Amino acid sequence: MTDAVAAPAPAPVSAKARGAFNVERVTYVKHWTDSLFTLKTTRDPGFRFVSGQFVMLGLEVDGKPLLRAYSIASPAWDDELEFYSIKVADGPLTSRLMKIKEGDEILVGKKPTGTLVLDGLRPGRNLYLLGTGTGLAPFLSLAREPEAYERFEKIIVTHTVREVADLNYREFLSHDLPNDPDLGELIAPKLIYYPSVTREPFVHQGRITDLIQSGQLFKDIGLPEIDPAQDRLMLCGGPSVLTDLKAMLLDRGFEEGAVSSPGDFVLERAFVET
Repeated sequence: MTDAVAAPAPAPVSAKARGAFNVERVTYVKHWTDSLFTLKTTRDPGFRFVSGQFVMLGLEVDGKPLLRAYSIASPAWDDELEFYSIKVADGPLTSRLMKIKEGDEILVGKKPTGTLVLDGLRPGRNLYLLGTGTGLAPFLSLAREPEAYERFEKIIVTHTVREVADLNYREFLSHDLPNDPDLGELIAPKLIYYPSVTREPFVHQGRITDLIQSGQLFKDIGLPEIDPAQDRLMLCGGPSVLTDLKAMLLDRGFEEGAVSSPGDFVLERAFVET
């Protein structure tokens, strides 16, 4: 793992910042690779969110909050908050955030928001959660949300990355979650996890857009090709893949939705890069 960055370690949070944000304590840090890590924090008892939403997360730097939007990877019922992040050596925030340790303090905004919520979708049969890179984060939340399994017959979580080592939650989604002592009975019959890799040999290889267009995704998981009459989708990832996926869905007759006007698919544009 690399910590060779100029940014200093996070400092204690000031009284001023404590008034404007929830100040949480880091309880867990896992560095998956040189470019990806996960952290967990305490959760203020008054903090409420809906699985799939994002929140402003950050640190106080030179007396001012330095913040970025992060999807909450933990479900709404969890006692802790979980976040999945890239590392950017010269990134204003992540160059500092990647050095955080258990016991450090971190700023969490008080107003979660976002479009990747179940109420943004019309009723349907299958729910596809299409994530690339750290865009998997909101789907880690939704994949643990009992309401999702009550609304849909199948939940398909796709995670597309460049290299096999970037499939950081592979064991969790393929084994741990379906075998969870509390949720496994509900989740196991309905959850389908589909990882794909673009730059290395892998059992599922290629961009998610290509795997959908060719029909290979549906052959692999044993379901019909997506149909606006029965399938609903959520999209989260880099701007270019979101643009391509949205265009593809619109061409196939899907309608974009929002909480105020539910549709066939929703996407999240708040994607952290720094």
